[in-house]
Amino acid sequence: MGEVHATRRGGARLEVSSRVTLRPLAASAPPKVLEGWALNVGRGGVRVILEEKIEPGTHFEVTLIGRQSGTDLPSPQVGCVVWVQEEPDGVVAGIEFRSEGEKA
Repeated sequence: MGEVHATRRGGARLEVSSRVTLRPLAASAPPKVLEGWALNVGRGGVRVILEEKIEPGTHFEVTLIGRQSGTDLPSPQVGCVVWVQEEPDGVVAGIEFRSEGEKA
């Protein structure tokens, strides 16, 4: 008892509708900046929707543009793609925020 299930988030998520840019941090990442929409954000990460496919394990500098009230997180953040769900018109992805020392 008292343990958090592996799929549960450590904190609350705030629903947002903000533009997001993903700037690759490693040479193995896509060579261009990707743009999409942030669907929700929390202290531990962000869920995004993109038109282009990305791979789990890829590290990005994540910048939320036009953030809404209640999203007091600093931007940009270093993030790592932890899951991807392919959709007919793109992908939905979960990006976990990392400390500067954890980036690729």
